[in-house]
Order: sequence, then C-alpha cells, then structure tokens
Amino acid sequence: MHEIQKQNCLSSPLRATPCDMKKLNPPQQRAVNTVDGPLLILAGAGSGKTQVITTRIVHFLKNLHIPAKNILAVTFTNKAAREMNERVHSMAGSLAKDIIISTFHSLGVRILRRDIRSLGFKANFSIYSTSDQAGVIRQAVRERDIDPKKIDPDRILWKISGLKNRLIAPKAFTPDRNDPLEIATAAVYPRYQELLKGFNAIDFDDIIMLSVHLLQTAPAILEHWQQRFRYIMVDEYQDTNASQYLLISLLAQKHGNICVVGDDDQSIYGWRGAEVQNILNFAKDHPGCVTIKLEQNFRSTGAILDAANSVIKNNKVRTDKALWTADGKGREIDLIVAESEEDEASKVVEQIMLEQYREKLRWADLAILYRSNAQSRAFEEKLRLERIPYIVIGGQQFYERKEVKDAIAYLKVIDNPSDEASLLRIINFPRRGIGDTTMIKLNQWSMNNDVPLFETLGRVGEIEEISPSCRKTVLGFHTMMKEIMTGFTNFNMGAQVNTLFNRLRIEDELYRTLNDAPQARKRIENIEQVVNSLAAYEAATPRATLSAFLERISLMDEDKPAEDGKEHGTNAVTLMSLHSSKGLEFSHVWLVGMEENLLPHKRSIEEDPTVAEERRLCYVGITRARKFLTISRCMTRRKYGAVVEQKPSRFLAEIPGHLLNGSAGGADSETAVPIDLAEDFFARMLGE
Repeated sequence: MHEIQKQNCLSSPLRATPCDMKKLNPPQQRAVNTVDGPLLILAGAGSGKTQVITTRIVHFLKNLHIPAKNILAVTFTNKAAREMNERVHSMAGSLAKDIIISTFHSLGVRILRRDIRSLGFKANFSIYSTSDQAGVIRQAVRERDIDPKKIDPDRILWKISGLKNRLIAPKAFTPDRNDPLEIATAAVYPRYQELLKGFNAIDFDDIIMLSVHLLQTAPAILEHWQQRFRYIMVDEYQDTNASQYLLISLLAQKHGNICVVGDDDQSIYGWRGAEVQNILNFAKDHPGCVTIKLEQNFRSTGAILDAANSVIKNNKVRTDKALWTADGKGREIDLIVAESEEDEASKVVEQIMLEQYREKLRWADLAILYRSNAQSRAFEEKLRLERIPYIVIGGQQFYERKEVKDAIAYLKVIDNPSDEASLLRIINFPRRGIGDTTMIKLNQWSMNNDVPLFETLGRVGEIEEISPSCRKTVLGFHTMMKEIMTGFTNFNMGAQVNTLFNRLRIEDELYRTLNDAPQARKRIENIEQVVNSLAAYEAATPRATLSAFLERISLMDEDKPAEDGKEHGTNAVTLMSLHSSKGLEFSHVWLVGMEENLLPHKRSIEEDPTVAEERRLCYVGITRARKFLTISRCMTRRKYGAVVEQKPSRFLAEIPGHLLNGSAGGADSETAVPIDLAEDFFARMLGE
C-alpha cells in the first residue's frame, strides 16, 4: 500500500496533499516527494531546508502512512533536534509519537544503552565531561611515567579525540616515531581506555566509536537497528566526520532509503574532524542517488547573494550552484577602510547607531562577526563607551560553572559509584579535611589492590598510611553516600537533592570560601537551578530517572556556544566568531577584519594554500545578513605592541566592485551621523 501511495505522490509532485506543500517551490516539493533510495539535497544558505525536512517527515507520516518508529532524523545540536521535533509534532500530532529525531550522540547513546553489555560495560555507564576526562588522562599519564611538563596531558587527550573520530582504536594506532606527542599518545591511549572501562564510563568520542564497533561486530544488533530505521534523514551532512559517516552508512545499508541534506559551501568545521568529502562523494558512494539543489534564498538581498556567490565560486572543489532571490537587489554592501582596529571599532559602532535609529531596529537585529575572538576587545570597549548593550557569544556555559559541576558530581556518584572522577571531585567538597595526600593514598591503594575507589573508602581502616582521624572522616563520607544511594528513588528527585544539598551545607561553604556575598549568592542561585532543572525535568518526563537526567546534561556538551543568549530574548548587539554564527541570521551584519592573515587566517594559509575552508567561512559570514552587510578592514593593526601594515583579504578582491559602497563609516562620509540625527538619537537613549 505504501508503494502505491508513493507512486501516486511522485507522479504528481506539485499536487497539494494533506500536509500542505503549496508554500514550497518546485525543487522543495520534489525533495519532499522523493521517497525511496538515496537522496542528496544540496541546500544553500537560507533556502528553507528545515521546512523541507520537516514537511518531508510529515508527508511520510500523514500521506504515506509510514510508521513513525521506522523514521530516523539526525542533526548536530540539541537545539536543532528540539526545534525539528516541535515542528513535526505540531504538524503530525500523535502520528509522530514514536519518531526519533536526535543528535548523532543521542542516537549513539540509545544504541549503547540497549546493547553495551556486549562490550563489557554496564548499562548505567557514565558519560564523562571534559573535566572528568582530564582527571583520567592525568592518571594514565602518571602511570606511564610521562612528564606532564614536557607533554601536556590535554594535548594527548586532543590527539586521542582525533583518533576516535577517525575510528582508530588503541591497538590500531601506529605513532610517528619522530613525534614525541604521538609516542606519548600511543603509550597513554590504551591505559586511558582501560581506566574508563574500569570506571564504567565512556567519553564523548566513545559514543559514536563504540556504537559503530557494536554494529560492525554484532550482526543481530545491526539487524535490529536496520529494521527499526527504514527511512533515514541526516541534516548538516557536510559536518559529518568519519565515525558519523560510517554509523549512518551501516544503519542505511539494508534498505538504502537515506536522505542527506547539506551544503558543501558551508563546511567550516574541518578543524574538529568534519570531512567535506562525505557530501561531495555522496552520489558516488550511493549509486542511483537523486540530487536536488535548493538555490532560491529566502533570507538575503540580491547584492548580498551576488557577493557570496562571487567569493565561493573561487573554490575549485565544490558542487556547482548559485544562490538567487526573488526579492530584488537591495542596498549595496558598505565597505569601511579604517586606520587601525580602534578606528575600525569607532566607525563600525557609529554605523550601528545610525542603522539602529534609521531602520527602527532592535539591538538584537545587529551582529558583529569576526574570525578571531581576540578581535572583540576594541568593539566591546567602544560599545561600552556608547552604552550600547551587547552580548559576546562563547561565555561560560551553565553546566561548566564550578559550583554546578560540583553539585552534578554528587548526582553522578549517586547514580554510578564507579564514576571515580566525580567521586574525587566531591570527596572534599564541601571541605571535610580530606586532603590531596590522603586522596593519593586512597587512589594508590585502590589501584594496588584492584578495588574500586568507592569500596576503598569503606575499607579505609585497612590503609595504615592514613591517620586515624582521616580514616574516620573518610569512613563518615562513605557511610553518608552509601545511605543516600540506598535511599534515593526516581520519585520526587528534586526534593531529595535539595535535602541533600542542605545536609551538605553547600551554601555555608560558598559564603565561607568566597568571602564575597554577592558572588556567593550568584553561585548559590546556580546550585538552586540544578535542583530546579531536575525537578522541571521530572515533572515534564514520564518515567524520569536520574540516569536519564544526567545523560541529558552530558549531551548538552555537543551544542555550539552560538545557541546561547538569543533564545533568552536579550536585546543586545551580538558579537561572535564566524564559526559560531553558522545557522544564525541578522538584519544587519558587520563582517570585520577582512585582511590577509586574519581572514583568511595565517595558520590556515600555512596549512592549505588554497584556503578553501577559510573561503567557505567568509561565505557563511556574508550569508548571515538579511538586509544590510558591512565589510571592514584595517590598514594597520597592533601585534605585540608594534604597528604592522595589513593587506586587504583576497576574498575582498573576489567581490565585484559594483557591489561595494566604499564611502561608509567615516566622519566625513555621506553615511556619517548628521548632527541633528545624533542629537535625536542620544536624547532617545537618555530617555530610555
């Protein structure tokens, strides 16, 4: 029956259906109606890809009656997955009940929770955060007699992460014998994995690597998931790395119904393992693939799109496509040429004030984008001087704050006593007199006797090197935690945790150690938010468990910082890096620092003379703008205190001159703020 319905739908691709496709253009409708086999949707910036994906899913559910449990949609961030879920459920209602729309890592966790026992782990494994990993890697480095002053453990961890993303297991890694870092990594990597397994824990990179290993080595497990996911859709496919590519390939190989959506021109994460070749080679890897290009842009003006197309066409290895709009050319792109970075900031902020006033824009409609975070200083200083509200994207995340991580560590130990990184974090928080020397002796005894650390705390009386008073303190902590674990239930968890934190007197600890009441109150409020978050999760989630709550927190680590700030309704100018800006859009964008060795970055020029990824980064920046775009560059910059001449970026030379208005921003230019307009502006500011 599904086949008949699919054929009818395909024979009349422009026909409106119960999930109304009248608002889609012909290529979008074709993408929705192409059901079976491999499908590559090349979706240019602002071409409505999310609407296409969600409409396609709803079409499958409502028109083709494909069971929701047989559909899998995968994207990269929790925010994107959440928004897609909300759209699909609002359009399809109860038909979408069993659908899985998730991130790659959430999908991997789902696979591992069901079958990780096959790999020798328990089902309640912990997912270690970056700080948790740091403790494990340092232990492995110590055990391998590597001097951390010569080889930074964090660099070893970074190297291991890269190996895992390429699915290179410890035994398969052959180091370069002339590279001390690789030699150290080869020694530490196997022990690091052994320690993780001993703690019944995995790190973030293990999620995909172990999922792939399971599917490759257990045919029955692979068959289960292939039967479950008969129709697979992957968003932002250009950002997939080797492990994510293989995971999706394994799941899709039986039925072959795989649809990937992406844009090779927006592949900007090569530095963290993304492989643009995955999307460039998709049609070759999947014979019979249908390719559909979404080139109509619904975001930007014609001038902005012409500039973007003119830049990106200089990349030699890419799919041929060009964005266009039906909404007209719009205003020329403004070009600011400044003497220095301070002059650049002054001219940009001057223009920001003018545009905000003239166009009656909210501050949140305006954004300054830069290649390097260090560029923000001058703009921040000028914005502060003019009392313009701004937000710098990339600040510390809530769950990365120390007091929050301390509180979460208690929950992790309650859930998984084998989580030794969390146990070591809380054993002396709040301070109870268990010092570093005692902890080292406990850890050493644990390793020498092959006894889990938590069990070691209960047997502290057997460790003669520890003083009687310290033994008593350690045993008291162990008894308290064991009592809490025994009595903890997955019912009314927020109240239980609140009681625990009160019992621990964390509030008193923060006031005592900080000696700064306002700062202490802020941190106490953060602790309170941990309780609130757990209680809210429990209220909104049927069959809520502490394990699932902690898993949810761990998976938040994959979200890019760009998702902060905007959804909280902050009316402020946004300052952010080009990498963080992907997926966002603003009415007016200032793309600053368009200079050689900055954009493109010096390091990228050295690594790749074609600067293909840097050009894609520039393309992404240009296409963030809806109505107005300003590009700025400096003739000089200070480096280590010295004034250095700057050359214009090669990307600036790739934009046709007729698209640029080069008189923008100067005090003597036509766009400078008139005196009467400036007086009105500041009067309104004072009135606010």
